[in-house]
Amino acid sequence: MQGHEKRDSGDLLCAFVYDLESLKEHASNVTHALPDYCQMYYAMKANSEEPILNTIHPYVTGFETASIGEIRKARAVSDDVPIIFGGPGKTDEELREAVLLHVERIHVESLHELRRLMLIAEKLETEITILLRVNISMENDVPEATLQMGGRPTQFGMEEGDLEAAAYILESSRFLRMAGFHLHTVSNQMEAEQHLSLIGRYIDKVEAWMPMYKLDRLILNAGGGIGVNYADLEQQFDWQRFTNGLHQLGQSNQLISSGKLKLNFECGRYLAAFCGTYVTEVIDVKRNHGKTYAIVRGGTQHFRLPVSWKHNHPFEIVERDEWDYSFHRPTAVDAPVTIVGQLCTPKDVFADNIPLSRIRSGDLIMFVLAGAYGWAISHHDFLSHPHPKMVYI
Repeated sequence: MQGHEKRDSGDLLCAFVYDLESLKEHASNVTHALPDYCQMYYAMKANSEEPILNTIHPYVTGFETASIGEIRKARAVSDDVPIIFGGPGKTDEELREAVLLHVERIHVESLHELRRLMLIAEKLETEITILLRVNISMENDVPEATLQMGGRPTQFGMEEGDLEAAAYILESSRFLRMAGFHLHTVSNQMEAEQHLSLIGRYIDKVEAWMPMYKLDRLILNAGGGIGVNYADLEQQFDWQRFTNGLHQLGQSNQLISSGKLKLNFECGRYLAAFCGTYVTEVIDVKRNHGKTYAIVRGGTQHFRLPVSWKHNHPFEIVERDEWDYSFHRPTAVDAPVTIVGQLCTPKDVFADNIPLSRIRSGDLIMFVLAGAYGWAISHHDFLSHPHPKMVYI
């Protein structure tokens, strides 16, 4: 960073930087803390870049996918890594290829999907293991979280009232093997005790459904949902308290202690978020109608998470003293500053009205906790700006 020659706008810094050693350590700590009856799958939707997948692969049971593209990426990492395939809109082509690529199981989201999968299994004469995803009734008693995936009307899963019809369909299938249920109600939930309570309620639900499907043992996939606190970096989800509670649950619950229930998690954000940083250079600092803006290289077409979740994303400023021009350096001192990108939309905002002691054109901004749902969910080619560099340490 020091002593560079005069640069043009094409040389401005903009990159995602991923600390793979940190990812290894975090993934190892997370998975090793789980009791034996629990398995952790990595939700690839959070970040499916190949170096991330290769790094996390040894520490998880397998990959959770939501498209045939993700399944192909998972198979590129390993010919035999266990893959689970979910999502509310699977096509016949995706289902057929998923079977041919030997996914471990498919999470079925509707009666129509179940019937289509049964036909595909019969044509291929191949046994397919399934879980039924259920949008359970919770009577408005849903834990607080950023996103609510169930317990209210959403596109995810089938209603509890469809379970009897699903059991009837499965009775006539030669190739579909019913293995359990997938229940995922909340996303980015921050309270360990609330999440433990929710899992306890999940177990009560699925235990009541076992006789309907003549199951003597089952898999309960409790989804992901473990949160990351973007507002207070020091107050993160208490994973130790959570896993201690899971150990206690394994001893007190008869279904678990008898070996009849396996609990699966499919976390993405909680595994990947901490390893990534979006680093970008301040192009300009200016005032407009009494408000101060710092305009950075890139924008939410690279890192859409803040505008998608409507939060001020945490960042650090790295001051750079070099200045290539003979004229005044745009600077804001002791002022609330709004950090925005290059896009021609007022929604291109990373953080709004954040008090700063100083920020200057040419300084760097490092947006932390950018390892999950950053590049992966962004509209990369909007306005045809250059893509950021990808740096893996």
